[in-house]
This record gives sequence, structure tokens and C-alpha cells, in this order.
Amino acid sequence: MGLFNKIKNIFSKDKDAQKYDEGLTKTRKEFTTEISNLSKKYKNIDDDYFEELENLLIMADIGVDTVMKFVDKLRKRTKEENIKDADTLKEVIVDELLIMYVDNNILSTKINYSSDSPTVMLFVGVNGVGKTTSIGKIAKKIKKEGKKVLLVAADTFRAGAIEQLEEWGKKVDAPVVKTSSKDPSAAVYDGLNKAIQDNYDVVLVDTAGRLQNKVNLMNELSKINNVIKKIIPSAPQETLLVIDATTGQNGISQAKAFSEVTDITGIVLTKLDGTAKGGIVLAIKEETNIPVKFVGLGEGEEDFETFDIEKYIYGIFKDL
Repeated sequence: MGLFNKIKNIFSKDKDAQKYDEGLTKTRKEFTTEISNLSKKYKNIDDDYFEELENLLIMADIGVDTVMKFVDKLRKRTKEENIKDADTLKEVIVDELLIMYVDNNILSTKINYSSDSPTVMLFVGVNGVGKTTSIGKIAKKIKKEGKKVLLVAADTFRAGAIEQLEEWGKKVDAPVVKTSSKDPSAAVYDGLNKAIQDNYDVVLVDTAGRLQNKVNLMNELSKINNVIKKIIPSAPQETLLVIDATTGQNGISQAKAFSEVTDITGIVLTKLDGTAKGGIVLAIKEETNIPVKFVGLGEGEEDFETFDIEKYIYGIFKDL
């Protein structure tokens, strides 16, 4: 039994996996249908089959370089195992996608919580990707785990950013620290001191989302990081980049650009339910080696999940 069949057996009755099932409907309808059609079209595997498969994978936003490497592996395995039937190859494709993501690495999707001081999670990303909303939803998840959460409004650039975070603060019953100055570091300074004084477990810091001027962004994030380290030397434990899945390959470019200005520990991928190109998850890992830690699978506050590669693979391919 292949890896994928084992995953199907495990998750077909798993309630949490159903969120991936529902959230990845668009990708599954597009992607799985195309792979099934390919298997019907080609009873035997040949160069034309692989060429069409390459195009199909690229259309799913897995990325050209990643697809080329992947199809090369597939050709090799097909030859080694003497696989001739396109229908048999369907399962091998899914198995290989899973193997490619894991790639002998232990990619932790867990938050790196501090044991002796407030855990600081810094959120970065361009405007419009759902950064503030993600912070609110993650705050709710963390509070459900019994942790005391503080929000810090360090996006002093975007009009309405502070008010939006305050709205989420009310929704999830978490205080918001803000500053009257235009210096985001001032809000971070006040927030961390409050977190230590009032014994908060986790501090979630919203930051400005401009990438057009990398020098300004680099200076701002550098200053924020310096302030954090002066107060809590081991922090930030997490710097999470928020990417909108519907932007496709542009999201990969953002990941590479932000990695140049700060150390990214994980990706928050929003609006995965809104795209038929859910292959971006695989492209992010292959091209940046940064783990996806959270995914948005719907509009609701509950439709926000800690990322699980096996549930993701199940959600995309369960109909194969």
C-alpha cells in the first residue's frame, strides 16, 4: 500500500481533515480532475504524458523549477519500477509529492514557545494579505490552549491597521498595546514590558506591510528586533510571513524578498480555499525551505488550521 492510500485510510473519518477537504475543494476539482483525465487519455506512459503532466503541475502553481525536478524523479521511478500504466502512476505522483515536501527533513509546524519568558511572534507581510486577520485568528487558537495573549499594534503605517487590530482584540478578548507616536518600536517596547510585568504567555506583534522600499523595511524590522532582544534576549521566537495563496508565484517572490531582510521561521498561508492553485504550498517549501505553519481554509474564525502536510495531501487528492 502506497503512502497516499495509508493517508486516505487515516483521514477519511478524521473531523479535522474535513476542513482541508472543504477548504481545498477548488484545487481538488481542478487538479484531481486533470490528473484523472490524463490517466484516461494515456493508457500507456510516454513523453507526451510527462509533457502534459508538467503543464498541469505548473498550472497548479507548483513552480517551473520544482516541476522539472519532480517530473525527472517521476521518470526515473517509472523506469526503475517498470510502471507502464498511467492509472498506476496516479498514486506514485501523490506519493512523490509528499516525499518531495518532507525531503528527509523534520519540518516543524509547531510554535517555538519559550519556557521562561513571554513568547514573541512577529508578523510580517505586504498589505492586503490578511496579516491582521491572521493575527486575530491565531490569537484565538492560542487562547483556546489556555495561554494569556497580548497584541501589539506596531503597524503605524497603514491607515486603519491599529483600529482593525483593536477590533480583533475585542473579539478574542486580548488587550492591544499601541503608540501615539509614528515609531512602531515604541509600541513594541511598551508591549513587551507590559507582557513581562503582567505575566503574559504570548505576544503577537503586527508590523507594517510595505515591501516597495526594502531599505526602509529592513531598517524598521531591524530596529524592532533590536528592541525585542534588549527586553527579551531569546525573542522573537517566531517571525511569521503572511502570504495570500491566491497571489500564486508572487507569494514565492514575497517569501524570497522578506527572507533577505529578516529571518523568517514560518509561513502563514491565507485564502487557500479561494484558489484552484493550492500547489503553492509545495512550491514555497521547495523554493524557500521555510515551513508553512498555518493555513486559512475559509472565511470563519474556526477555518484557520495549523498546517499538516498529510491532511493537505488528503484534501487535494482524496477523490483520486
